[in-house]
Amino acid sequence: MPDATAPPTAHAQREQWPLAAVLVVDDEPGMRNFLQKTLLPRVGQVHCAESAEAGDVLVRHHRFDLVVLDIALPGISGITWLRALRERGFDGEVVLITAFADLDTAIEALRAGASDFILKPFRVTQILNALRQGLERAGLRRENWVLRRALQQTTPSADGLVGSSLAIKGLQAALQRVATVDSIVLLSGESGTGKELAALALHRNSPRAAGPFVPVNCATLSPDLIDSELFGQAQAPSTGSSGRPGRDGLFVYAQGGTLFLDEIGELPPAQQATLLRVLEERRIRPVGSEQEIPVDVRIVAATHRKLADEVDSGRFRKDLYYRLQVVEINLPPLRAHKEDMAALVAHFINTLAPRLGVPPIAVTADELHYLQQYDWPGNVRELRNLIERSLILGALNVSALYQGLARQDRRQEGASPRSPAGAAALPANTDLHALEKQHILAVLDSVAGDKTRAAQLLGISRRTLERRVAEWGQPG
Repeated sequence: MPDATAPPTAHAQREQWPLAAVLVVDDEPGMRNFLQKTLLPRVGQVHCAESAEAGDVLVRHHRFDLVVLDIALPGISGITWLRALRERGFDGEVVLITAFADLDTAIEALRAGASDFILKPFRVTQILNALRQGLERAGLRRENWVLRRALQQTTPSADGLVGSSLAIKGLQAALQRVATVDSIVLLSGESGTGKELAALALHRNSPRAAGPFVPVNCATLSPDLIDSELFGQAQAPSTGSSGRPGRDGLFVYAQGGTLFLDEIGELPPAQQATLLRVLEERRIRPVGSEQEIPVDVRIVAATHRKLADEVDSGRFRKDLYYRLQVVEINLPPLRAHKEDMAALVAHFINTLAPRLGVPPIAVTADELHYLQQYDWPGNVRELRNLIERSLILGALNVSALYQGLARQDRRQEGASPRSPAGAAALPANTDLHALEKQHILAVLDSVAGDKTRAAQLLGISRRTLERRVAEWGQPG
């Protein structure tokens, strides 16, 4: 059972053939050799088998995008085997070929799950067109899966990198410069600073923009499933007709595009070693398979941890860290570019209000100034969530920030109660308690004095609300 792997030639690249794995099952040696020589320079990987039984062994241990299958085979027929493949969950493209066929055979083949049906002898252009169309359909399925996953994760748009501060302009310039090359990029920065937005901006401004953008949060992957999620799962061997079906991993779904590995610092040591080998060799091995698959993806990784410290503590591999650190871009925290606050608030109001189906809210200069006094430990994500809650309530919901700002003020006062720095942190014309009172009373008025409902909208307990109202001497 000969098989071969080779990089696509320049001619094949001009024909825009996708990188793929193809299985040819035919009992004629001449046909197998012809298809192997014809397809190998175009798709990169071709395996051959002389019977359905031999092909079944290959399918159970390797992943294939497309199968070229003869109907008249010794032993199990092509249609019978195809039906068994579909019952086991094989979802790759299958092009049936035969020298003897009638209308009934063609109908049976399509019902069994064939993607196409070609009569021998065929012209080279005929078989190539059928196979290319099959691979394009397989690519469209992967793209649809990526799109569905992106919608489920509500991946934000790249225009979220809003601002005109020096910090944001520097970040945008760095992303533009790096986007044009195919190097690995490591994005570092605190949680909520927009690392996925930066990765998406890199992808959309790169030569790979037409390919998929596949984000994955390494911290959310089960340790037992990381390998199969990233690299795929070969079909489990089974003596019956219903073995566990194989499936593609995220590296395959990202073919020709960008794979964004968020929270890379959370990968367990075993997967760190596997990922390093993949980055070095550009080949993956699905779980349970002996065959390696070439991959063509750009890697963008991100972390909120300081990986250098993780390396020193022994929690992250030094060689993987250096491999990821080809280009490192640090995203600034929101407290480092508060001059962008007005632009960010306006951006989130304009983008979220239509999505939520609510009218936009007005933010006064005093309220904006108040927002600028807060340190935003959750960064831009925290600001976005605040604006979303405020749009639902119909007014800027600053109550969520009261305790955080109060703690911030106490820290500053404890350091130097009468220092100029402490005084500058909160200007005299910003009265925290007056703004709090104004906001809470406005919410109470909007619900006709219903304190239970008001407390729910404010995100505080009814007891806290009653205590505040009593302090202000308001009627119960």
